[in-house]
Formats: sequence, structure tokens, C-alpha cells
Amino acid sequence: MPIKFTFSTPMMRSWLLIHQCHRLIERNELAVLKKVGLTPRKHAVLLALKRLPGPLKVVDVAVWLDRKANGISRLVDRMEKDGIINRTRDTLDRRATSLTITEKGQQIYEKAEELFFQLIRDIFKEFSEDELITLSKIMERVRVSNFKLLFPSKKPETLQILED
Repeated sequence: MPIKFTFSTPMMRSWLLIHQCHRLIERNELAVLKKVGLTPRKHAVLLALKRLPGPLKVVDVAVWLDRKANGISRLVDRMEKDGIINRTRDTLDRRATSLTITEKGQQIYEKAEELFFQLIRDIFKEFSEDELITLSKIMERVRVSNFKLLFPSKKPETLQILED
């Protein structure tokens, strides 16, 4: 990854830095989660199943992760094959299935969370609380700006605050 150059204008420098940070974070997540046999996407599914009120269907996880349901469904197929999650048929609607984490999945999730949150602490250890608040506010504005470009007629949804 080239971090040997930058742009002279603040706008282009910011754009480049966002891309570089995103890519570096992805690479770090991949390296950390690989230690417990997960990919970042599998970890994200487990995170959704642990943090959101259930029972959850594939479409619920897809909406929360801002992904297409068919992609999450294929990922869930692989995770079920790996013994990490189960699909349970809904008793009222036989077409619908709920997702649950297996005991094996729970053990992997706990190991992953320990490593994952240590990575986050390591990334941000040089930042003060005030700097993190400022960074969060700026990134929220970047996110809203992007959302408005993609969906000009929609209003951004209210943020859901999760406990860490």
C-alpha cells in the first residue's frame, strides 16, 4: 500500500487518507480474525447476532450490515457448514428461518472479540477522548454526505447505539 505520497489540497488529502485508513484497518482485521478462523464478514454476522435483539433472519443481518440479503445468505450457508451458526425454521412461516450462534460459534466469537477489541484499542491508543469525539463527529458528517449522494430523497436513519 503506497503511503509515500499525498495530495497538496486538504480535500484530496482527506479523501486519500480515508481510503488508506480503511484499507489498513481491513488488513489488520483480517490478520487478527484469521487467528480464530474468521473473516471480517463472518465476524460481522456474529457481531450482529450477538448485539441485535433476536430472533434474527438473514434479511435483518443484511440490513444491519448494509449488504445484499443474497450475499449474506451465502455467507450464512458457509458459516452453517462450519458449525458456527444454525438456521431454525419459523414455526409460523415455514419459509422463514432464524439464525442462532452454536456453542462452537460462541467460543470463536469470544476469542475474536478479545482480539478485535484489543486491535481497536491499539489503533486508537495515541488519541485522547476529545480527539476521538472530534474524529467521530467528522466521520459522521462524511458518512451523511455520502448517504445523501447515494440516496438524495432519503433521510439518514437515527443511529442505533450499541453497548461495547
